[in-house]
Amino acid sequence: MSEEKRKDAVQVTVEFSGGLEMLFEHQRKLQISMAKKGEEVPNVAELVSHLCNDVMKDSRKDLFVLDGTVRPGILVLINDADWELEGEDQYELQEGDNILFVSTLHGG
Repeated sequence: MSEEKRKDAVQVTVEFSGGLEMLFEHQRKLQISMAKKGEEVPNVAELVSHLCNDVMKDSRKDLFVLDGTVRPGILVLINDADWELEGEDQYELQEGDNILFVSTLHGG
């Protein structure tokens, strides 16, 4: 069953820095499982939505997202590469990816 479950989801590591961890109960690192929809792999936009709607308990979601995407001033790295090189929020998550969100507005 766990093998079947792995095929139906993508496991990624999400990290927060530069003050963003305060929005996620001071957790700097999370293991997140994102369900696939059939053969469709979840992307970073879906991850951000999941983080805001299901993980973040802080009511100040506007410090993390603006107009449905990561707000300006937050650097997003996908496996240590700027997400702009990877297709930004349309990047399809791969098993074992490391997604780092760093606020540059707080000395990140």
